[in-house]
Amino acid sequence: MAPKKKSPKGRKKMRGKKSPTPILPVSEEVEPINMESMGHPEIYPLVLTTKTQEIFNCRIDEDVTDEHPYKLIPKEDIFEDMRNRAAVSDFHPVKKIIQEYPGDELLLVYDKDFRYGLNFYLIGTEEGKENYFNPSEVPEEQEENKEHIPEDVYMYKLPVSKPWVSLGSEKEIEEESVKDSTKQITYMISRKRSEFGAPIKFSDQNASSVKDGYIECTSYPDKIFTLKQLEKDVSMQVVPQIRDISTQTRWTYPKNATTQYYPREFSEEEKTALNQSKSLADFLNNVSMSVEIALQQNEIMNTFIDDWKNLAEEEGTFGDKTDTHLKEYQSFTDLHSPTEKMITCISWHPTIYGLIAVSVAVRLSFEDRVHFSGKLLLQPSLILFWSFSDPIHPQLMLESPDDIFCFQFCPSDPNIIAGGCINGQIILWDITAHADRIENIKTGDSRSKKPTLKPMFLLEPDSNKEAMYIRHCAVSSIENGHKNVITDIHWLSDTFEINRMGSVFENRSGICCQLATCSADCTICFWDIRQQKVATPQPTEKKKEESIEIPFDVPSTFMHLDLSWKPLIKVRLSKGETSLDHCPTKMSLNQDHLLYKSQDKMLAQNKAAKAGETSPYHNLEGGMIDHLRPIDDFCTKFFMGTEEGEVIYTDWKLERDPETGRYTSKKPVSLYAVHDGAVHTIQRSPFYNDIILTVGGWNVAIWKEGVVTGPLLQSCCAPKRYTSGHWSLTRPGVFYIGREDGYIDIWDLLEKTHEPAQSQNICITMITYIKPQTFSSKQQFIAVADYYGTLHILEIPWTLSHPSTNEVSSVNHYFEREVKHLEYVLQRKMIREKEKKEMELEMEKKKVKTYQKSKEQMEAEMRMDYESYLELERSVLINLGLIKVTEMLSYMDMM
Repeated sequence: MAPKKKSPKGRKKMRGKKSPTPILPVSEEVEPINMESMGHPEIYPLVLTTKTQEIFNCRIDEDVTDEHPYKLIPKEDIFEDMRNRAAVSDFHPVKKIIQEYPGDELLLVYDKDFRYGLNFYLIGTEEGKENYFNPSEVPEEQEENKEHIPEDVYMYKLPVSKPWVSLGSEKEIEEESVKDSTKQITYMISRKRSEFGAPIKFSDQNASSVKDGYIECTSYPDKIFTLKQLEKDVSMQVVPQIRDISTQTRWTYPKNATTQYYPREFSEEEKTALNQSKSLADFLNNVSMSVEIALQQNEIMNTFIDDWKNLAEEEGTFGDKTDTHLKEYQSFTDLHSPTEKMITCISWHPTIYGLIAVSVAVRLSFEDRVHFSGKLLLQPSLILFWSFSDPIHPQLMLESPDDIFCFQFCPSDPNIIAGGCINGQIILWDITAHADRIENIKTGDSRSKKPTLKPMFLLEPDSNKEAMYIRHCAVSSIENGHKNVITDIHWLSDTFEINRMGSVFENRSGICCQLATCSADCTICFWDIRQQKVATPQPTEKKKEESIEIPFDVPSTFMHLDLSWKPLIKVRLSKGETSLDHCPTKMSLNQDHLLYKSQDKMLAQNKAAKAGETSPYHNLEGGMIDHLRPIDDFCTKFFMGTEEGEVIYTDWKLERDPETGRYTSKKPVSLYAVHDGAVHTIQRSPFYNDIILTVGGWNVAIWKEGVVTGPLLQSCCAPKRYTSGHWSLTRPGVFYIGREDGYIDIWDLLEKTHEPAQSQNICITMITYIKPQTFSSKQQFIAVADYYGTLHILEIPWTLSHPSTNEVSSVNHYFEREVKHLEYVLQRKMIREKEKKEMELEMEKKKVKTYQKSKEQMEAEMRMDYESYLELERSVLINLGLIKVTEMLSYMDMM
């Protein structure tokens, strides 16, 4: 719609009036909003409420739609509405415009996209209404451009040719041109006249056997000849970039064409003559040896190998492929701690590269810890944040009531951290207020997603050496939680949530709100960080909450959980036949593999948080949302390792006891006693969700979920006890195992399956934790913690970080083959047991038959056996020549 000029009367009003205030009294007239600044002085935006839309029959998506967005309203109806509702009427701001309108009907248009700021706008002139129904062919933007842009800009003048005027440049061009300075030599080759037309006979001969038949002309440097190069001036002129493109075949037009070839065949006479020729026989005798050698080479070598593919793989390598050892990159040690501590858990920051967090605990036995408990309370228990930019000073320190033995970043928000204490409490930290500090620590260009790490001698440590101590914002209740050290903690996935019976429902919030922990008190607990709904809150509790003062340095994100947090479910692992229980050390849920693929989601959430959005954990709803859709086909079973070296496959869902009616834990689905010591690692493969690695005692085992016959792989006894392990993040057949003597065993299933591919010494004491991290496609690190509290950062070589061609399918084929092998062993075992039972039955039948025989039959059988024995004895004596036949006959007669 073309912009029209406003009447002079309207312009005077705009010049005389001041800008409208936010709130005006009802008695004062409000100046209508005009779109003159946007080039539409005839348009007046309005806000029509639902009541007004019903009065004038202009309801959105019913009376006015995208196809029919306008409504003609009589002028008298608008006056009637203003008389009835006065200043409450939505047309009151444009009262003067309606009174001065010359026509009987005004055009009201629905502004769906809020182009002019409100949901409707009114056209205040007849000319504007006519332009709306009959728009001009020239767009509005082009007309505006024609008004503001001068016409002479678009005038094109043809170039006029001018005569050439020489300024003396021909002489310079002549001097700079390259000319041949050497004299050309002409050769003439001729032969005798008598040799013209003579017959020529060609024949084959061995070049090396005939004298003067083969002459090799090798290149050599001529010391006499020297090439002198004159200095010359070269000038260049800038020209447009030229690009040449060519194709191998140029098709004028496509067409279908076929060609049929017929073989050339000898006639019968030619075949007979050729078979009887001596030259053919000599040729076959000469080349037979070479052909046999060529055939043997084809049998030995793979002629169908893709050399180009291997060449491309070689070009894309990084580093030396022969280097298979872990390289020391950096190390961190807390020099300011007054006591000797060990590292209990490691976790790389999910979004900030080059930042790693470790939890430390005092190196004391249980008896010594009880003896020095008074002194330990005076020392802070910390989680340290180390940065590659400063290997001496930790950047953040998270305080806790007691030593932390496991912790994990929240997959939905990396600023939320959950940890498990040695006293059985769960702790939550919120480091959102310090996110800018730790983000500025990383090295490299801030514009890149993944900064490039620099060597240690090029790093410039931060000038601020003072570490930040951050207090926890919530801690669980001591009375209702675990009674012993928490050995493992996991965030449940944001795709589901569970209730108090262990049933699985959909998670509508889209964030991780529940955790799972296992402890040495033989229980597994599930926790919910949301505030639980209370039916009738007590007034005394309100007074207590109001009296609690939140410290200024502690965020109030999870204050509703502090000292009152109780587990949602508590699963007790009973052995059933005895009063003893299983003591879990590590567990692996079915959804742990999703954590390997959540970094991109974290990055997107961090960008949204930086843009100004608040964290979803600051506005958590209380308890579970009602009427959630249950997930029926969800697998609630999980693997768990115990202190006795057992691997248990059980279910967290509770079942009702038919006798008491209470909900109790289910019995384990399967139990395997494979390890000869406590299980330190139980982890799912990042490539196969149903493949699990367990490390404990002196051996390693690999399991497949659903296979109940036993492990797919079980290693032999190692020279030293295993203490930790982890899968490789980029190679499906590689995993790392830490030992108590400071060595790391690197297993490669594609190379060896009965022993480690290589072992490397890292430190002089026990390795307590291993955690790899992929920094970029060309750089991968592994963090190794030891018993003396030192964190070693090692760079993984190219061969251990880059998978070979089809490695995923090859390792998967190996696992499938092992499954078939277990099935075959089980079948053979069943067959052997069946054969053993059949043999036992046969022996029983023989015994029964023996007992059923009469005395006469038994004597007859014994007599026959004795006679057969005498016959054998006689034949042996005769063959040996000890007796004669006549003597033997007389002896037989006497008998």
